Amino acid sequence: MRSYWIILAFILCPFIALAQNTTITGKVVNANGKNPVTRASVFLSNATYGSVTADDGSFTLGGVKPGQYELVVTTVGYEDYSQTIQVGGAPLKLNIELTQKVLMLREVVISSAADWKKNYEQFRRDFIGITENSKLCKVLNPHILNLIYHRNKQQLEASGDEFLVVENRALGYRTKFLLKNFVSDAIEHTIQYAGKALFEELPGSVEQKKIWKLKREQAYYGSAQHFYRSLYKDKLKEEGFEAHDFTRFLNHERPDEALLAQKIKRFRDITPNRDSLMNWYKLSNLTKWNRENLVRIPYQSFEILRKTPQQGIYAVVFPHFLYVVYTKKEETTEFKDVYRPLDMGNFETSIITLYNNYILFDMNGIVISNPSPLYEGTWSKAKLADMLPVDYEPGD
Repeated sequence: MRSYWIILAFILCPFIALAQNTTITGKVVNANGKNPVTRASVFLSNATYGSVTADDGSFTLGGVKPGQYELVVTTVGYEDYSQTIQVGGAPLKLNIELTQKVLMLREVVISSAADWKKNYEQFRRDFIGITENSKLCKVLNPHILNLIYHRNKQQLEASGDEFLVVENRALGYRTKFLLKNFVSDAIEHTIQYAGKALFEELPGSVEQKKIWKLKREQAYYGSAQHFYRSLYKDKLKEEGFEAHDFTRFLNHERPDEALLAQKIKRFRDITPNRDSLMNWYKLSNLTKWNRENLVRIPYQSFEILRKTPQQGIYAVVFPHFLYVVYTKKEETTEFKDVYRPLDMGNFETSIITLYNNYILFDMNGIVISNPSPLYEGTWSKAKLADMLPVDYEPGD
């Protein structure tokens, strides 16, 4: 585990200035002739603010809430453009130049219709999810996906050159996702992806919108977004969260995931041997961790939160793992490798592992660190079907 002790000379400030919504305007031209680029999509990634450029290349995004965003411009024939912007009370005006895309040959993978369907079903489970909300999600253009399954590594890769459009009838959004890369690793049990998303409100009756409002609140409360917002506002306890110091050590009696997968495959498929297979299954069922210790007194916000030199950006620091409990909801899924004290209620619980010495997040409660931290437990279930825009607020 990397050292916890880093130097951040800025301590939490309890006063948070309130800023008004603002407008972003600008013009998009090509980098060579400075000619206007028309009908280009301009949007704030993972938010509800989006538009297209007019005949003169101009665009307007109105009513943008304060916070840090990634502004994205994309159109056919040009490289995607992105820029991190900090929105406060003052209007922003941007001049954007797009570079023409260089045609590159892509790896061509020929697969049967059955293989593509199998790969797509796995992608849908791993990207959209398997929660109740996922059952009401419809992918409108699945065949824009390039799907490759690497049998030797047990990895599924996915990407697309245009928006993957998903209608989420559970939350009332049409999500347009530019999926740049996606890897689902069956050996390591991890899912990693990168891309940009635009959320658009679906039309609906008054009654339907009431249902969507309720479902959005259910998705928000207890989420990572809710946690980070509560943390910087110093309202963890009030909002139902507890954050604990947590230590654990790998169980060295359990082989690593790659070896387990290799042996199970060998004794099941290649040289069948029931006794050996059962032995490796037994080893795979061992818990991944041992010597787990949870500090029962929760952190106060100021103990793990730091303010950074950049306005509206915060850092979370902790020495080992962060064990987050949301006391207003009960967990409905059993997680074998998530420690739970016998005398603790069956509350939603997530464990955060750092890849760097800290986590950076903005006022919207969105992690901006790269790579993002690893979530186990409740937050690991959150996929596209349960995703809300970064500008979402309960009551909206």
